[in-house]
Order: sequence, then C-alpha cells, then structure tokens
Amino acid sequence: MVKLYDGGAYLVNGTTLVPDGPEAEKKAAQAAGAAQVSKEEAEKNTITYGILKKHNTSEDMENLRIKFDMLTSHDITYVGIIQTARASGLEKFPIPYVLTNCHNSLCAVGGTINEDDHMFGLTAAKKYGGIYVPPHQAVIHQFAREMLAGGGRMILGSDSHTRYGALGTMAMGEGGPELVKQLLSRTYDISRPDVICIYLTGEPAPGVGPQDVALAIIGAVFDKEYVKNKVMEFVGPGVSSLSADFRIGIDVMTTETTCLSSIWRTDETIREFYQTHGREGDYKQLDPGKVAHYDGVVEVDLSTIHPMIAMPFHPSNAYEIREVNKNLKDILAETEKRARVSLGDKVHFSLQDKIHDGKLLVDQGIIAGCAGGGFENICAAADLLQGHDIGHDEFTLSVYPASMPIYMELIKNGTAAKILETGAVLKTAFCGPCFGAGDTPANGAFSIRHSTRNFPNREGSKLQEGQIASVALMDARSIAATAANHGILTAADEVDVTYSNPKYYFDANIYKNRVFNSRGKADPSVELQFGPNIKDWPEMPALTDNLLLKVVCEIHDPVTTTDELIPSGETSSYRSNPLRLAEFALSRKDPEYVGHAKEVQKAEKAREEGKDPAEGYPEVGPVWKALEGKFGIKKENTGVGSTIFAVKPGDGSAREQAASCQKVLGGWANIANEYATKRYRSNLINWGMVPFLIDKGELPFQKGDYLFIPEIRKAIADKKTDITAYVASEDDMRPITLHLGALTDDEREIIEKGCLINYYRG
Repeated sequence: MVKLYDGGAYLVNGTTLVPDGPEAEKKAAQAAGAAQVSKEEAEKNTITYGILKKHNTSEDMENLRIKFDMLTSHDITYVGIIQTARASGLEKFPIPYVLTNCHNSLCAVGGTINEDDHMFGLTAAKKYGGIYVPPHQAVIHQFAREMLAGGGRMILGSDSHTRYGALGTMAMGEGGPELVKQLLSRTYDISRPDVICIYLTGEPAPGVGPQDVALAIIGAVFDKEYVKNKVMEFVGPGVSSLSADFRIGIDVMTTETTCLSSIWRTDETIREFYQTHGREGDYKQLDPGKVAHYDGVVEVDLSTIHPMIAMPFHPSNAYEIREVNKNLKDILAETEKRARVSLGDKVHFSLQDKIHDGKLLVDQGIIAGCAGGGFENICAAADLLQGHDIGHDEFTLSVYPASMPIYMELIKNGTAAKILETGAVLKTAFCGPCFGAGDTPANGAFSIRHSTRNFPNREGSKLQEGQIASVALMDARSIAATAANHGILTAADEVDVTYSNPKYYFDANIYKNRVFNSRGKADPSVELQFGPNIKDWPEMPALTDNLLLKVVCEIHDPVTTTDELIPSGETSSYRSNPLRLAEFALSRKDPEYVGHAKEVQKAEKAREEGKDPAEGYPEVGPVWKALEGKFGIKKENTGVGSTIFAVKPGDGSAREQAASCQKVLGGWANIANEYATKRYRSNLINWGMVPFLIDKGELPFQKGDYLFIPEIRKAIADKKTDITAYVASEDDMRPITLHLGALTDDEREIIEKGCLINYYRG
C-alpha cells in the first residue's frame, strides 16, 4: 500500500501522524504532551530544515544560499566543469572534489579520447587538489557512500542520482555549472523546498527488494508531481526493518520521482555501516523533532509491497510482476500504445511477440550500477541462482558489482563462484548499462535491469537507424529468479529459497593502493594533460535588447527526457568537445534539428560581424525588414537564434549538455508548458538561455514560425514575469504572452551576460 495524503501532516515522536485539518495543531500538541505547537515551529523540526540551516550562508531561510561540503563528478562531466571553472578563474578546489571514471571506462569509442579525458582528470586532481578514482574501481555513487558520506553533510554531484540520504547525507544532482559555482566559492541558490514525509511501516516480505519498494513509490507519485522539486524525508518505524543496503537501494531511485533530494532518519544500522567502512566518526544520529510538520505524506506499508516491474519506457510505468503475468496481453498492448507516443512511427515496436506459451520470455538480464550493484543485491541474486543455470539460448545475465571492494568480498565469500557457474558474467564497476554504453541488447530484444532508468535509447538502440530494444526495471532478486527460469518472467517471491545474508567486510586497501588523493593540497606546477578532443567552450554572445527566434523543433510528448535532448551512449565520448557533441543534439528525437538550428545561426553570425542577418540566412530577410519597419530594430540590438518548444522537457539526467548543445547551435531559449526538473531549467539559465513558459492549451505558434520578443533584456532586468511577444511574419505581427517564472538576481544577470562563463568574467 502506498497512500498519498491530500495535504500536510504533523509527525509526533516519530511515530504518530496528525493530518492537517481542523484543530490539527491542538491534536499534535496533545499527542506530544505539549502545551502548544505552531506549524511554523514544527516545520523547523524536520531533519531537512536542520541540514539546510547548517549549510545556508544567508540569514534568510526562505531564500537559501547553500555551500556544500563536497563535490563529485564522473568522466563525462568533469572535463567540461573544470574547463568552465578555469575560464572563470579557478586556482584551487576549495572543498573536496572527487573525479570518478565509471562512464567512459571502456575506452571503446573515438580512439584515445576517453583515456585522454581520464588523464585530464588525474592531472586536474593534482593541480587543483582533488581526488581521482581510476576506471573500474567504483561507480561514482558507491565510492561516495563508502568514502564521502557523513551524517548531516551535503554533497553536490554532476549526476542526477547523487543521493546519499539513507546515510544521513543530503545530496543533490545538478548540471555542471552549479558545481562550477561551488568551485568558485559561490552558492547554490534556491527557495526553501517543501518537505514530504515518506512514512514507512512494516517490513518487506522475502523476495522483495529495494527496487520493488522504490518502483511502487515512483509509480504512485510521478504522474501527480507529488514530490517534484521537494525533499523526501524517510521516517517511521519501518525504516528500522531495513538494512543499510536496502535503504540505499530505495534512496538512489528517488531521483525518478523528480524530487530535489532525500534524507532518512538514521539509527544503529547506519552506525554499523560507518563502522564497517572504518568511518564511525562520520555517523550522526538524525531524527525529526518531537513535533515536525511536513508539506505532504507518502505512507508506505512495506509488508504490502510485491515484486515489481517498470515497463518501458519510464520507471513510473510500474506494475506488480504477478499482475503482468496475469494480464500479459493487455499490459503489453498498453505498453506498446504508450511507447508510440515517444517513438512515433520511426520503428516497429512490439512486446507481444515476447509471449511464448502464455508466458513472457525475456532476452537479457542486468544487475548493475549505483542501484543494483550493491553487496546484498548480488548475494541475494546468487542465492536464487544457486543450483540453476541461465540456459544456452538467447537469455544472458551480466552482473556489475558497484565497487572493487564489493567485488573482492564477493570473491572471498564464494558468491562470485555461485554466479559464474550458472553461465552469468561478472564485470567491473561501470555505469554503461544504465546509459546505453554496455550490454546493448539485440534489435527487438527485451532487457530486464536492476538499474536506474529505462528511457528510450538508454539501452543503446538508435531509432534513426531502425534499431529498437527496450528495458524494464526490476529488482535483482526477481531478475535472478527469471534467469534461473531461463528468461521466463518470474517474481522472486514465487521461488522457495533460503537467503544466506552473508556479512560484508570492507577492505579499504584497494582504494589506498590505487586512488589518488591530494588531501586538499594543490600543486600549481602540474600541467593539465589535454587530448585532441578536449576543446574550450566557444564564445557566447550576451543577450541583446530584442530577440528574433525561429521555432526549429516542436515536441508534444507529455515528457521529454534529457536523453532525447542529447542522447547518451557513445555520444558521451564527445562531451569534452562542445562543437562535436552538439552535432548529436535531438538526433534521436528530431534528426532535422541540428541542420535547422545551424541555418538560423548563420544569420546571427552575420549580425555579429556587422552584416545584415539576411546575408547569412536569406529566409530571415522579409521578417527582419517587417520588424525594422514596425519596431525599428537594428542589427546592433536584436539577436537572431533558434528555440524549441516541448510540453515538459528535462526529465532524467542532470547533464548540462542538454542545454549547452542548443546554445552552441545558436539557441537563445526554450519554451515549455512546464520544466520537468529544476536542474534542467537551471542548466538553461546557466547557459544563457531564457526558460520561457507558455500556458497549457492551444499552441499559438508552430515549427517554422518566427517569434519576436521586444525589450527582452529590459524585461529580465525589470523582473517582469509576463512578456508580450509576437508571432512575426512579413505580413503579420500576432501578439502572444510568454512567462518567465521566478528568477533570482544572479540568474537574471547570467542570462543577460549570455552564460555563466561570461558572468564570472565580468
């Protein structure tokens, strides 16, 4: 059972919920044995409030200016971040900054460019005083859990699954420019977020794993946007029934709810986690105050959760496995129908052909990454596999331990042997299966994975080349049960098994012997090692007084992911080269986008050279002349660029390139009904792009139209929220209203300057 409250509630003594309503304050006070309880004071008693207050550098708790304790990045984000920070005056990392190498680890694409990035990272860690984790040692989030997390800390990472709440650390995933701000000793500026109580009761049944609980929660909250841009605070007696690994497995998936961050109450189980990792001093007991008020409640009875499956192509498409097996044709037909919204007619997508003798036959299983590669998940999977084999037909199973210390313990305790003798494969710490760069299935294949996402293309297929595969998310336990059944979809609770639950022993010597740790000491004499693919950002023009934008892409999917804005997979190898990466922008959603954007950009380049924009792009000439006559625009004060419309863009990854690639191609703005995540909107702003909003309903323009936004620079400076723009043509100027939404003073200045790099240059 997952129940959402209609409003907020008080939590008394960590165990009693008092929903908002008549006399709620009085009832809460009575339950607490207190004379009086005010909502305002009770809001300060959440764990979240205390951590935010500790890290807020301003006196205003409604408008936070946060400084984090640590930063983390991996090898498809840290090059761009450090390059941006260098261009803005970086001399030394002011706080611990960990550079891991778990994405482009295979070095299989683009010749030397992946390893060139790694050498750049190592020399940057030496020069600026950071920590460098070599490839195959650990995925970014497992290293952070093992070596960085601490009670009451805050960590900012350039990966959306930066979540260490189960260990008492409030962590957030953001685009690279937000890390640049921290590297330059600036702050992370947000309004104080709402806090949602995730109230856990009961305990999971045998065969139910953390992914099952997470998918049940995601399925309940995602479409309702119940926790969007809010902090999920896990409390209640059910927390104590969960191991540390189990909590971590739920926690990492909170990103898929579109929440801002997460935090859990901590107890002796978490203290033991820190003891095991030789860091007991980093443990801190965290509990809400005697009476705490939350802005909403998600009540979860863990004992009612059954093995789950998230069908393609989103983690929120969640069903109980038993329900899928019972209503196989209907659910597969519904999944195909949903898929056509995103896939259109580009490829033939079928799941019903996976039905054999009334059962669903799966082609591939993967247990991997920050969600699936934990010690307990893999040991439980091995118990389910013991005495079985995975067969010698199409079905394959790969297991990726999340860190080398986990891998070594699996070898020492015999779990690795249990897995390998079934025909499954053990691989090193690598995030590839999660973003389309490892274990890519065959065309038309259906993969089940204990990983974080199942968006289109994240399994490696390419719609523009007629290739399509699909992924469903499941827990490691049910993946193992399915593998033991030679690929027939099977829930783990259908299998009679005794779980061994071996104790974990962490050996830090692997990291001690291999990880470079400057211990905060910078060495300016070190020269950064560049490769031929590592390029500086091109010059970004400042915002002009007026804008003329051509709509070059129109997306009407309910949600557009960052994978659709800039694909993952092999394109990740080019993230150190802004111009080359931009060639892939929207390539799997709108292959014509890059060409259209480049054509419009020719007009802007001509304008910047002092020429008439029509000399660069003749099509713009008639519209430009009409605007000269009506508004008196000049090439000195009116920029020309492109924009895209999407209903709700930016779900998923924190990757800044979803925005920066558009800017590199001459994009000046996005227009949306809403933005799926705060981090995508922040990425737009940090790259100098205006995050316009338009009311839901009939779209007043279409692809190919020109939009003229007069006095946009003044409107931003004057803090206007509504702007009159025009659908402009040679013969007509039709007014429309665009909205800006809330912008901080710094964000306004960043947009005016043209991007964050220009902002820091002054």
